[in-house]
Amino acid sequence: MKKIDIACIIDDDPIFVFGTKKIMQLANFCETFMVFRNGKEAYDKLKPIISSGEKLPDLILLDLNMPVWDGWQFLDEFIKIPNDRPITIFIITSSVDPADVIKAKSYDAVSNYIVKPITIAELKKMME
Repeated sequence: MKKIDIACIIDDDPIFVFGTKKIMQLANFCETFMVFRNGKEAYDKLKPIISSGEKLPDLILLDLNMPVWDGWQFLDEFIKIPNDRPITIFIITSSVDPADVIKAKSYDAVSNYIVKPITIAELKKMME
């Protein structure tokens, strides 16, 4: 399995973020983390990084239900940013709404839809 350099977590739940970081460390999943509490904060920080050509996250774990900007608002704006280097996006959410699953499939940038909590087995699948 290839270790990821930077993983980005966009989620407003501090317990989920803490647990996910712990699981990632146990799985030797990544070197470092970027964490954002909502889609707007993530967009505002990631857009200049992309524009300047700095090191980007290899992977984004995106929650859907957040304040300020939810996951859909983030995705709608994020995919408009010109970027030569693809970033793998996984929606990690508590939503089991079939409409959300269908909507997620309409985004080419979204690799998978995973219902919380995330497991070491799912992280290993992401690394493959």
